[in-house]
Amino acid sequence: MMLLAIDTSTETAGLALLKDGNPVAEKNWQCGQNHTVQLLPQLNDLLEKNGVNLQSVTGIVVARGPGSFNGLRVGLSTAKGFAFSLKIPIVGISTLEATAYQFATTGLPVRPVFGAGRGEIATASYQQEGHKWQQLAPEYLTTPEALIEEIQTKTLFCGEYVPVMAAELVKKLGSKAVIPAGEALIRRAVFLAELGEIRLKAGDIDNAATLQPIYLRKPPITERKHV
Repeated sequence: MMLLAIDTSTETAGLALLKDGNPVAEKNWQCGQNHTVQLLPQLNDLLEKNGVNLQSVTGIVVARGPGSFNGLRVGLSTAKGFAFSLKIPIVGISTLEATAYQFATTGLPVRPVFGAGRGEIATASYQQEGHKWQQLAPEYLTTPEALIEEIQTKTLFCGEYVPVMAAELVKKLGSKAVIPAGEALIRRAVFLAELGEIRLKAGDIDNAATLQPIYLRKPPITERKHV
């Protein structure tokens, strides 16, 4: 099984190749809002440097968000295009879950946090108990202040917004707040691939025609304008 994972959820983009559970190659980079022009060149570079032909890919894993509207559209449309053209299965994974899964082995409750604009954040909660990875709270929007009030036990915080909140987390939660240092906070596409492999092995695949991004807030174009 050769899986290709695609993540264009935020300004941090990622690609990974996973073969029979083993990482083959991975790229994670800061793309800003340039998902449309950077994704395919980065993918071609990844494939060429590792001697992998796109036709050898047997499954697609794509990050569904939450994240930027444009970024998610680029990633989903590309992933769906590959699934249709190569006639291979596709799996969509929450970007928050993929972010949290990097820290599954800590055994702690994990809180991925993304900035959502308008003073809000997107978050969810996950934890590995034994060999079982589970979602404790689904994706939702809240504020940094409200999230801090929710925390009752020692919790690991991760995601792109954590550096913004770090001082307040430590101030209000003390030793209850576990914050990975530096590069450990960078979202890695290989963990997205691993989550996808788990679902594919279980036969839990998505319909490429109906797979949609996770939008916690409606795209601006769909919101009614108030005069």
